[in-house]
Amino acid sequence: MSGNEFRFFLSYDINLPVTFRIERLEGSLPPVEVPDSGIDSTAEERRAELYVECVLCMDGAPFGLPMRTRLETNGSAYCWNELITLSTKYRDLSRYSQLALTVWDVSHGKNEGLIGGATIPLFNSKLQLKTGKQKLRLWLGKVADGSFPTTTPGKVPRHERGELERLEKLLNKYERGQIQRVDWLDRLTFKAMEKIKGRESSKTGSSHLYLVVDFCSFEHRVVFQESGANFVLPSPISSTNELVIVWDPEVGKINPSEHKQLKLARSLTRGIIDKDLKPSNNERKSIQRILKYPPTRSLSGDERQLLWKFRFSLMTEKRALTKFLRCVEWSDVQEAKQALELMGKWETIDVSDALELLSPLFESEEVRAYAVSVLERADDEELQCYLLKLVQALRFERTDKSRLSQFLVQRSLNNIELASFLRWYVAVEFYDHGYTKRFYCTHELLEENMMKLQAGPDGEDGFKLWQSLVRQTELTAQLCSIMRDVRNVRGNTQKKIEKLRQLLSGLLSELTYFEEPIRSPLAPSLLITGIVPSESSIFKSALHPLRLTFRTQTGGTSKIIFKKGDDIRQDQLVVQMVSLMDRLLKLENLDLHLTPYKVLATGQDEGMLEFIPSRSLAQILSEHRSITSYLQKFHPDDRGPFGITATCLETFIKSCAGYSVITYILGIGDRHLDNLLLRDDGRMFHVDFGFILGRDPKPFPPPMKLCKEMVEAMGGAESQYYTRFKSYCCEAYNILRKSSNLILNLFHLMAGSNIPDIASDPEKGILKLQEKFRLDLDDEAAIHFFQDLINESVSALFPQMVETIHRWAQYWR
Repeated sequence: MSGNEFRFFLSYDINLPVTFRIERLEGSLPPVEVPDSGIDSTAEERRAELYVECVLCMDGAPFGLPMRTRLETNGSAYCWNELITLSTKYRDLSRYSQLALTVWDVSHGKNEGLIGGATIPLFNSKLQLKTGKQKLRLWLGKVADGSFPTTTPGKVPRHERGELERLEKLLNKYERGQIQRVDWLDRLTFKAMEKIKGRESSKTGSSHLYLVVDFCSFEHRVVFQESGANFVLPSPISSTNELVIVWDPEVGKINPSEHKQLKLARSLTRGIIDKDLKPSNNERKSIQRILKYPPTRSLSGDERQLLWKFRFSLMTEKRALTKFLRCVEWSDVQEAKQALELMGKWETIDVSDALELLSPLFESEEVRAYAVSVLERADDEELQCYLLKLVQALRFERTDKSRLSQFLVQRSLNNIELASFLRWYVAVEFYDHGYTKRFYCTHELLEENMMKLQAGPDGEDGFKLWQSLVRQTELTAQLCSIMRDVRNVRGNTQKKIEKLRQLLSGLLSELTYFEEPIRSPLAPSLLITGIVPSESSIFKSALHPLRLTFRTQTGGTSKIIFKKGDDIRQDQLVVQMVSLMDRLLKLENLDLHLTPYKVLATGQDEGMLEFIPSRSLAQILSEHRSITSYLQKFHPDDRGPFGITATCLETFIKSCAGYSVITYILGIGDRHLDNLLLRDDGRMFHVDFGFILGRDPKPFPPPMKLCKEMVEAMGGAESQYYTRFKSYCCEAYNILRKSSNLILNLFHLMAGSNIPDIASDPEKGILKLQEKFRLDLDDEAAIHFFQDLINESVSALFPQMVETIHRWAQYWR
């Protein structure tokens, strides 16, 4: 886009509801006089319970019903961070649309105490929709006035603005992407801003209260336009069959009469009778059908009533607890109390079901605490499989120092691998501004508790253990510095490699031999002692990732790839899911020789990956013409199938089957011969997971990612080895279907993460994942379904054409 070009959307064309986020309250609440004492009480002493009332006003009059946030009782720090969605759409806004925001305190009993209000217009003087964070000064003791012009403007008067207001305006632009991000400079800037904020606060004192609101941002600016068609009412009688969409504001809301009937049917006075109730045969069948529902499926009113009615007889059925807890009306204190009592007496649930109770669907702190108590039964190996997802689930907790946070920290104190990964997973989330404090609290809790540890048998106390983890961060910072220097070198890849080795042998020679061994971030139980310059190199790609060889304390080597400029958090998630599925298959005595290499994101756009010696299928086919010829080079056998040892061919077939099933279930896209790799022992595996959950940049992708070269290496579609491949696929598919709830629950915990293909639409992504399991089929029908999928994919010719075009593009790159 040229400098003189201005791209924009018209407000009338945006058919989306008005959405904004109420973030937090800044400043100290005014003192309140305690009745019968005449003594002022500060906000901290009286534990104020605040909520924000939001009213949309158009042309000076309220439009639609007011919306309220939840109550916030967090002492001196009030942070709602709650998304508000109005029924009014952007296209319906008028030029003088305003948002009237009033903060109320309900801690005084029946009488709600008014804190203050502020009003903000939705369009600025240039008729552009306001976006990003807005800091509004509250008018203490006044309800927000939605008239035009308003008497409670939230904008700070020009003559009162200081350096802090100017910096916050620039920060708003930075968060909207209008100011270039420079990591090292940004960190220095934010530190300086904190100091300025402290100075400004000490000058002004606590006389003002501010409410921070975050408005939605669009790809381009939104400019107000009012369409004349808005005022032309359509004819009530139409001669055509055209459908007219009418907005019903009652959609999704509780039907009062239905709710009353439900309350009467579930009257707690029936509790004594319900204890002796037993379901009939038909009711038992209905209950069993409900218990088989995936965790993504919501229950109807009748289904919820059925489970509540027979809750006492279901207490011995551990699968029923999560479904029962969905039936509870948590706003009813007595009903919630009875549900929690029953939960304590229920048959203990499995760990996979406990993960469901940590999803955003369950807000009760008691329920979430119960889920954590079940998780305590998991061993360290199983917990490590879930650790990344449990860290993401901290977003759904009600407090910063929740039971889940404390559990993760306590388990990490006994296992340095868990501690190292927990520290990295939490540190990466510092960049999520909405939850920075929460993740920082967990990081702080880990540091405080680890520093208190006494020296163990190896002589390492808590201080030394924590320092060993801190040195990991120092190492990654030095690697980032090396990458910047290497990228600045003009010339081909060979010159960059020479520069890398020169740096490691000269200016950065301390990286060649560490003063003290460092725990490898990828495998914390492994101690690395330095980098081998002669064995370190750079990959030929746009980002120039480093391939580094580290010496280990035991005398061996460890090879890693370090990337900067690429968000690998999605790769990290996918590889961890591959590792989990590999574990699930092995528990059923099916080893498909998968290669779940290690991946660790150490920042928003940096991280390291385990280097697995291998070659891409594109390179193999270019040099050896076929996969069979390549395997014959390493595992020749004149008596074996196709001149290869039977063991090598079996390994190849099994690994192809494993990855075919897993890439299908996870909806891995953008597959080509450059991101399919083959190891010398015949193990094939996938890398680069930029597209998951059904997204694919290529047109008409086949359901199974199986190329014809792989089928040819098995002897063709008519061979006994290809039949064996299909058999392994179907067996693996049915094994993983048994664990569908576990996999779906883990993805549900990732719903609030910043992983691109999940963050774009979490609900849709999880439903796509659920579809792949075909839970409506029994095992035999699932085998036929999957065999049809394989046959359809192998016979698809169009993907082969795309592959050929891609290879041409690679050749001329």
